[in-house]
Amino acid sequence: MNWANESSSKDFILLGFSDKPWLQTPLLVLLLISYTVTIFGNVSIMMVCILDPKLHTPMYFFLTNLSILDLCYTTSTVPHMLINICHNKKTISYGGCVAQLIIFLALGATECLLLAVMAFDRYVAICRPLHYIVIMNPKLCLKMVAFSWLTGFSNSVLQSSLTLNMPRCGHQEVDHFFCEVPALLKLLCTDTKPIEAEFFFLGVLILLIPVTLILISYGFIAQAVLRIRSAEGRRKAFGTCGSHVVVVSLFFGTSIYIYLQPPASTSKDWEKIVSLFYGIFTPMLNPLIYSLRNKDMKDAFKRVLPIILFYKK
Repeated sequence: MNWANESSSKDFILLGFSDKPWLQTPLLVLLLISYTVTIFGNVSIMMVCILDPKLHTPMYFFLTNLSILDLCYTTSTVPHMLINICHNKKTISYGGCVAQLIIFLALGATECLLLAVMAFDRYVAICRPLHYIVIMNPKLCLKMVAFSWLTGFSNSVLQSSLTLNMPRCGHQEVDHFFCEVPALLKLLCTDTKPIEAEFFFLGVLILLIPVTLILISYGFIAQAVLRIRSAEGRRKAFGTCGSHVVVVSLFFGTSIYIYLQPPASTSKDWEKIVSLFYGIFTPMLNPLIYSLRNKDMKDAFKRVLPIILFYKK
């Protein structure tokens, strides 16, 4: 028996923090602010990277993909969360839940791989600068981005199928803000250890392997930077990679905490709070970190802004 045959016509109830009504208004304000910043920041980065010829490089090609990804990532969950907070009946249709689960999983896995690709790009730029143009050619960049997106969606289809084809015996209350694997696994009325083992293996592939490759890349980068005699050169090199390290720490740290341990071992409220970091706050911080800490991006904003304003007139 699978979920579609069991009760595809019934809505799911997303509990969120419904047992703590005093949190509804602060959460609403927080989500509105973060979603607005996410939209404005990521759209701005996309426009600047596209309009400024000086940013037509592999690094900003990957950053444009990250902005597109983050924009879709938050849009798959936040609008519905805002609607539910404003209504007493906090529900989502079966089809909506399935779509949310597939999209959220796909984009989350894609971001893991894309961050690893961006770390490799920084490794080549700093450790192999004379060969950078040859190694990071447009064809390879397209292949790496395509691999990230295709692998992300393949992982999502597999994990969603495993989750949705398990019996839940009529359970409809999802103790979360949105449809996510750890929360949905708690609805199952069968032994979840086999499926948890499968998810752990997939989590190692999608989370631990990319973050390991990122750490190795930055280990080589740190060695190369320390060999630079100029203090200004070291500062610039560390500044270029610092933003990526912050994003990686926030995104992977919280994702690993949720996805690489049994669902029953985490506090339900703490699980919801942590999921807000990798699902909402990290996509909001990405454009802020990459624009405010990046001199090339700030200069590009100054060049492109007059063009946009003139075009509007």
